[in-house]
Amino acid sequence: MEVIYLLIPVALIFIVLAVKFFFWAVKDGQFEDMEGPGHSILFDDDAEYTSQDIKDKQTPDSRDRKE
Repeated sequence: MEVIYLLIPVALIFIVLAVKFFFWAVKDGQFEDMEGPGHSILFDDDAEYTSQDIKDKQTPDSRDRKE
């Protein structure tokens, strides 16, 4: 029975933290675009990028055109 005196405050702290993190995520814009990630997976191209391409913001095709 004594453990309940510890578990109730711990549970309340977890609830307060969860609500705080939820409102932080909403304020930070985490839930702005709910459909974009779902649609972006459908239009994924098959080109393979290297880390250098990502640094230079180039596609593999544009890298090949450079002379």
